[in-house]
Amino acid sequence: MDLKQLINDDDAVSPVIGVILMVAITVILAAVIASFVLGLGDQTSNTTPQASFSFDYEQGTSPSGSFISIGSGNTLEIVHDGGDTIDSERLSVSDGTNSADFDDPDALGASAAMSAGNSVTVEIENDDVVRVIYSGESGDSSSTLATYEAPGA
Repeated sequence: MDLKQLINDDDAVSPVIGVILMVAITVILAAVIASFVLGLGDQTSNTTPQASFSFDYEQGTSPSGSFISIGSGNTLEIVHDGGDTIDSERLSVSDGTNSADFDDPDALGASAAMSAGNSVTVEIENDDVVRVIYSGESGDSSSTLATYEAPGA
């Protein structure tokens, strides 16, 4: 047995690397095709809007004008401070027990969307934890955009 021939003999390396590369390419191609067939690529476009909200709480006051009621006795004004404009039909407010939609014509007045500067008045209890909730277009997903804890919560 010639030791020099054994060291220089690398005929088996090339076919092994070729097989590994072919298997890797096949797996990657199958994953890409499967993601499009199963519709996984469509879910990435359904993103939650980015918006900031502030809250102005007044204890022991009843709201005047148009408002949403999920409790009684205290007024909470939810103000859209900035970020994306959101369709009012996608927004709701909830205290965990009761909820109401923003798309009530009286809630936003003439506006059909919640944009920077718009506000909604909500009547709540003293111990409520109020959440502004966004529901996706398909209705199968929701996200909490903002949370407010009343002083008695």
